[in-house]
Amino acid sequence: MVGLWSWPRALVGGVLSAIAVGVPTDVMDNPLFTRMTPVRWWEVPVLLCIAALTAMWAALRPQRTEGVGSARTWGSSVLGALAVGCPVCNKVVIALLGTSGALGLWAPLQPLLALASLIILATAVAARWRLRGCTPETCPPTEGKAAPFQWQRDAEKSV
Repeated sequence: MVGLWSWPRALVGGVLSAIAVGVPTDVMDNPLFTRMTPVRWWEVPVLLCIAALTAMWAALRPQRTEGVGSARTWGSSVLGALAVGCPVCNKVVIALLGTSGALGLWAPLQPLLALASLIILATAVAARWRLRGCTPETCPPTEGKAAPFQWQRDAEKSV
């Protein structure tokens, strides 16, 4: 189990995630982007949670090189950016719903998107955590997918 956690990878992953989500959404104040609506009270904590969970995911080093949870990590980061972004700054939302739809329909859905993003990211961290000690000999992949639980491997053998 030695060497399964990397503080430098955690730091880089967390900082890059915070910048990638926080700068374009202007939750992290910057001169590159302008936000039309003020940052809401829940957006900064969501950004910090996204950065912390991404740092945990990056810090865990699975012994297998299958990129466990990487699609979930990318997807949840994009979902998190949509969640904390300014509702009237999103060109796609404005094109589909208009300004009143962005504020009346999209903005109330954003906290739910944030929650979904955090849940998906937490499952990516959990998947990496479960496989932290797996090697190709101890946890062989099954049909291209990892079966991290013993009951899953037993069920597949009995079929």
